[in-house]
Formats: sequence, structure tokens, C-alpha cells
Amino acid sequence: MIISDNFDREKYNRLATHPLQSWQWGEARKKMGIEVMRLSDAKHVYQLTFHKIPYINLKIGYLPRSTMPTKEVLEFLNSYGKKHHVIFIKIEPYQQFNNITIQQSKNLVESPHPLFPEWTIMLDLTKSEDELLKQMKPKTRYNIKLARKKGVTIREMSDDTGYKIFEKLYFDTCRRQKYHGHTPRYHQIIWDSMKNGVAHILIAFYNDTPLAAYELFYFNKAFYYPYGGTSLEYRNLMGANLLMWEAIRLGKKLGAEKFDMWGSLAPGYDQSHDWSGFTRFKEGYGGEFIQMVGSYDLVINSLIYQFYNISYLLRGIYLK
Repeated sequence: MIISDNFDREKYNRLATHPLQSWQWGEARKKMGIEVMRLSDAKHVYQLTFHKIPYINLKIGYLPRSTMPTKEVLEFLNSYGKKHHVIFIKIEPYQQFNNITIQQSKNLVESPHPLFPEWTIMLDLTKSEDELLKQMKPKTRYNIKLARKKGVTIREMSDDTGYKIFEKLYFDTCRRQKYHGHTPRYHQIIWDSMKNGVAHILIAFYNDTPLAAYELFYFNKAFYYPYGGTSLEYRNLMGANLLMWEAIRLGKKLGAEKFDMWGSLAPGYDQSHDWSGFTRFKEGYGGEFIQMVGSYDLVINSLIYQFYNISYLLRGIYLK
């Protein structure tokens, strides 16, 4: 097992499975003052973050969107965690549910508090544009045509000017939907670290009024839609629908073979669920619902882990 920050960056990124495992993402987290550890077992790389709990000498680890760690890696992480006051390490692999066998470990349990949705929607970008249009729901195709007819235009503005437009629309949307996500500082650091190759900004305009903006990631022949924001102005022009179609086209242009829409409800979802709106929007583009392997906790200090889960539950009740 190799622990190092001296890996060759390009070689490391070739082995990384997801933008959240990329070298750039790790550097962004370091700029936020978060401890980052990179591991290699020759075949795979694993990038973890460790988060201090205020006022006490304890940490929580997080391993997002890697391959599922082998038994040897889990044993190493368990040993490392005991030496470095880690309560548990949350592991959320970027692998499909039906393509993996979960490594058996008495310390590995299903997480009661996942951070990533278990399901996502994926588009096959090796298909032609005509094929992709045909597989869409009729209403989505109609809205794309309507936006074009009404004069909505799409611009890629993958620079700091474009980012500022995206940032405003994103945080306006967060306030409107009462979503308490990451801070402006977090997003600025992510942009500064991921631009010039990974992060792209795409914006829908009506004349010079921005209607919607997406921050998209391209990494290892895959395209991702992690963040988006919209304006209340001219919503009848369906700018977001045309924007998503142009995001799909941009992904193909960059050489992506798949487009991961970064999370959804499961098929047959409850239409009254808080996430039903954006799931329905994504579903309109005709992608496939994909079930990921889910979220697991590698429990290192079982007693404090139980107290942590109770406090997490009480915090959630308080915030509601």
C-alpha cells in the first residue's frame, strides 16, 4: 500500500474513477483546510478526506466515488483509523449495484446517512444526436424546440465571467428552494481548481438575460452535471431544457462516452417527493436509471459511532 502526495498527477488521474477522485479535487479540498490522503494499491487509487470534529480529537473519513476498496485496503484503513482517532470512514463507490460484490468485513455496515443518492440517470453519448433526440420524452423535445423558436441561445463561458453568472443563479436557486448546500467560498475554490480542463460553464440567455447555468465536469471520457441554477425570469421560454440538450452536445464534442446526471430518485418514484421535479426533468432526456452500490461506513470506533448517529439524527430533527 502506497500513501503519497508525490504520485505522477497524470498517471494518478488516469486511474481515478470520478471527478471527486481527481487530483484537482483533492487540491481543492486542501485549500479548504481539509486533510487529504491519497493511496494506491497498484491497480487503483483512493483519495480520502478526513474531517475534524470541533473541540475533540476525533475525525470522520470520507472516500467518495472510488472503486470499492479491496479487503486489503479496508484492513489498512481500519488500522490507519485506529492510529489517527477516526470514528468511521464513509465509502461511496462509483460502481453499479449489479456489477460488484461488497467486500465482507465485520466493520463495514450500510450507512444510515448516505451523502450521494443511490440512483442516477445516465445517457449513452456514443449514440448519434438523432438517436438521442428520438429517445427523449416528447414534451422534452417540444420544449427544446420551443426555446430555440423563442430566441434562447446557449453560450459556453468557461471563464471567471461565466462562473460569476453561474454562481449568482445557483445561489438564487438555493435560497428559493431553501437548500442549504455548500458556501460561496467552497464553490469558488472548486471552480478555481477544476477549471482549465475539467469544469465547464454553460449558460442559457434570452437576449442578454441569463436564464439558467450549469457547471459541468468532464473527466476520463465521462461528462457530469453536478450543479445548476435557474432564474425566475422568462421561465416560459424553457431555457433549462435547451441548456441540458446543449450540455449533452458539449459532452459529445469533448469526447465523453457517457453523461452522468449526478443523482435521481429510483424508477417509479413518488411524484410528491421533494426530488421528483429534477428527477422528472432528467428522465425526460431518455437516459437509463442506474443503481449504484450505495453508501457504507467502515466503523473503527463502534461506541462513538453509535453516539455520532444519534447526534446526527437529533441535528436533522432540529434543522427541520
